[in-house]
Amino acid sequence: MTAHNDGRPASGAASGEPAPGETKETLTDRQGHPITDNQNIRTVGNRGPSTLENYHFIEKISHFDRERVPERVVHGRGAGAHGYFEAYGKLGDEPIAKYTRAKLFQEAGKRTPVFVRFSSVIHGGHSPETLRDPRGFATKFYTEDGNWDLVGNNLKIFFIRDAMKFPDMVHAFKPDPVTNVQSMERFFDFVSQSPEATHMITFLFSPWGIPANYRQMQGSGVNTYKWVNAEGNAVIVKYHWEPLQGIRNLTQKEAEEIQAKNFNHATQDLYEAIERGEYPEWELRVQWMSDDEHPELDFDPLDDTKLWDAEQFPMLPVGKMVLNRNPENYFAEVEQAAFGTGVLVDGLDFSDDKMLQGRTFSYSDTQRYRVGSNYLQLPINAPKKRVATNQRDGQMAFYVDVAPGQNPHVNYEPSSLGGLAEADRPGEPHEPPYNDKLTRQPIDRQNNFKQAGDTYRSLEAWEQDELISNLVDALSTCTAYIQETMVRHFTEADADYGRRVAEGLKTAGGPGDHVGTHPANEGMELSAELGHSTDGY
Repeated sequence: MTAHNDGRPASGAASGEPAPGETKETLTDRQGHPITDNQNIRTVGNRGPSTLENYHFIEKISHFDRERVPERVVHGRGAGAHGYFEAYGKLGDEPIAKYTRAKLFQEAGKRTPVFVRFSSVIHGGHSPETLRDPRGFATKFYTEDGNWDLVGNNLKIFFIRDAMKFPDMVHAFKPDPVTNVQSMERFFDFVSQSPEATHMITFLFSPWGIPANYRQMQGSGVNTYKWVNAEGNAVIVKYHWEPLQGIRNLTQKEAEEIQAKNFNHATQDLYEAIERGEYPEWELRVQWMSDDEHPELDFDPLDDTKLWDAEQFPMLPVGKMVLNRNPENYFAEVEQAAFGTGVLVDGLDFSDDKMLQGRTFSYSDTQRYRVGSNYLQLPINAPKKRVATNQRDGQMAFYVDVAPGQNPHVNYEPSSLGGLAEADRPGEPHEPPYNDKLTRQPIDRQNNFKQAGDTYRSLEAWEQDELISNLVDALSTCTAYIQETMVRHFTEADADYGRRVAEGLKTAGGPGDHVGTHPANEGMELSAELGHSTDGY
């Protein structure tokens, strides 16, 4: 039982004693059940699909989804635009039907309306767009078969590989619950205990962590998905958006110079470019490999902390996206736009990627809570095709999804009284076999540091310098144990990488008495020095 300094129980703390075999620090769920594994969701085998009886995970993630009202818990700051996706009809040089039966890809020149929302991930709705943070890149395709949401980030990998850790990660990255100041010690405390994050940290603290604007940044689905053809055969795929305007990133100093003059620069840049008729374009490129374990690789292809080697698995173009219309109302379109990784159309399917499995529940569950149970009736979210469901009522239901001629008395299926009926199958079902134990285990081929080293060595010299400088600034506020753990991880990735961070920390000074980073503390102290006294009015 947590106590105040005077021995009183902390506000809201439970008064019961630990059960036999537990201590006062034993982690439990909201039911008081002790948690023996808070690292892995329950899956069929250590790389198979998750199951609905993941009670601890579902309780944890559904509570996390409801932590903020009404702003998004993550991706709170956003900008958006309308446009279209034009298919090439091929995957590289091959007919795309060989790999997927998804209708939007089949015909060269076929255009599908889209809406895209760009965002920052951790920081809130009015935060500066110059802060170091991954950027969200979410695309809603209004296809003839209904909506497809491709929800990802600008960076092609992620911090963690198991959805069980997502609430913990975001809590560590968000402001301290006591000071309400973002703490690099909390940030790196989590990261240092999650060695798979080393690769993402290498990108995030380099110039890739601050895109110059939304028009000139990449996008990625991050997770591994599947494509399914007419015969029901599947391949696993990764999606990548490549900006045809080129890619531009910022150094920390450049970002600070922009922030001093404009903290909405990326939103303004996107809006004004479209108003000028300079419509931003991205090419959608897809990597694929056969749907099996690929023992020849030194990593698991379903691990979202890893890149697929583009020489071994080429990025093949499948279409182009053009954004050519700004929203008419920010709140109605950008803020109320709701995306989910489970929103797929026929020919697209889920892989057993553990983060994807968890996101698929979390994202749409968040929207039902944040926007409402009828969020799909809002124009920005509604598919541009006929909708007929047996879902009824709920808050803000403003029409009923009935089909022409449907018996209004029948809101269930099956029925012989004029209700809705199931659709015909558009192709053979994809039925992957599973034969493994239902278990809680990490994946076998973790290889947490190799690609981080590859990424470090691929950076230009100035990008490496920027990476080291930013890491030293952030880590200088952390305890010696956290610093030593992170240096050890960087050294595992690349000896020069670890050495440079360690040398920088030796001259950076200790954490001091403040809760922020050294640059943040300088800004706070400067505000006191520069403030002008007045006698009031």
